[in-house]
Amino acid sequence: MIPRYTRPEMAAIWEAQTRFRIWFEIEAHATDALAALGVVPTEAARAVWAKGKGAIFDIARIEEIEREVKHDVVAFLTHLAEIVGPQARFVHQGMTSSDVLDTCLNVQLVRAADLLIADVEAVLAALKRRAFEFKTTPMVGRSHGIHAEPTTFGLKLAYAYAEFSRARDRLTAARREVGTCAISGSVGTFAQVAPAVEAHVSKAMGLMVEPISTQIIPRDRHAMYFATLAVVASSVERLAIEIRHLQRTEVLEAEEYFAPGQKGSSSMPHKRNPVLSENLTGLARMVRAYAIPALENVVLWHERDISHSSVERMIGPDATVTLDFALHRLAGLIDKLVVYPQNMRKNLDRLGGLVHSQRVLLALTQKGAPREEAYRLVQRNAMRAWDAGGDFQALLAVDPDVRKYLSESEIAANFDLGYHLKEVDTIFARVFGTT
Repeated sequence: MIPRYTRPEMAAIWEAQTRFRIWFEIEAHATDALAALGVVPTEAARAVWAKGKGAIFDIARIEEIEREVKHDVVAFLTHLAEIVGPQARFVHQGMTSSDVLDTCLNVQLVRAADLLIADVEAVLAALKRRAFEFKTTPMVGRSHGIHAEPTTFGLKLAYAYAEFSRARDRLTAARREVGTCAISGSVGTFAQVAPAVEAHVSKAMGLMVEPISTQIIPRDRHAMYFATLAVVASSVERLAIEIRHLQRTEVLEAEEYFAPGQKGSSSMPHKRNPVLSENLTGLARMVRAYAIPALENVVLWHERDISHSSVERMIGPDATVTLDFALHRLAGLIDKLVVYPQNMRKNLDRLGGLVHSQRVLLALTQKGAPREEAYRLVQRNAMRAWDAGGDFQALLAVDPDVRKYLSESEIAANFDLGYHLKEVDTIFARVFGTT
């Protein structure tokens, strides 16, 4: 976790004290369940809670023990025994380390997903507000980076809103899939610990029971979780790239808010660079990169190995912290995005009406021209306008081959900008509903 790209709420989920607190709760709830089954004394379960519930775990002490025993869970249990006293011998009865580690990891991933879902909600709110603000603001649509047909800036933002609505759904599904608990003992057979213990801990920790585990929770669940984060990150980058293109000097249809006193360059005082969007592009690359090792973690030896462990200690915090920061930054970027409708209109008109070429093509076919001939006639005039910077409508009006099919007024009727925007309300209703 890089402090520059870390928000405190997400970082807190991955702090050592938080991790040990979750470990304690798993162990304490399991001891409760064991006491209810008569496996350990009720007084022991009470002592564990009484001594450990308000404890601040000594991280330095745990690390000191781990340097000797070379095992993190054993080090924690040893320190817990120092806090609880003799009754601690009843803790961890029949459990294996993965019962604690995997259940803890999934608690952390669920909590992280809750924050990420809230982040996406903030992005959606900003997108919705700005989409309605520019619902009918015309601009040129581009395919391959080249002028195509008219659209609106509101539609661009509505497209992003729909995409992030799917992101919210995917994160919700990923949260549900990864939110399982396994307290099944060595190799997952429940030989040393009853399934009732797992059921009790699962409920107490807000998780679902893992239907079948080996010594670990299946890692396909985690692979899907991190793959989902990667998809969401790609959506972040898609929108960031759009903003970067729109801010190019030759386009300048929208740009990031430039605060008073902000500096765009150390050498060129005039610069106003899309640094936030570029930052989001870089962060998205990192989140996507974490998906590959998560996918590789699915493949483990027999009932378990620990090749996944070192990976998850890194990608769990890094992927969630990075995406949390990126989503928060994106929401602010959209909220303050500066939009230039006059430049949008200027660029829309830049090619002398060529954006209406398809309407003319269709009009010619409706009047009897074979499609191949209609395409040839329209393209011939379009290329003249493209190369010489002429008025496309005027060129069509004096082309005798075009005039065989269309009158001057019929040609002019195909240059109505409003025609291209007639279904904007329909699209908005699909995306945002009728409210």
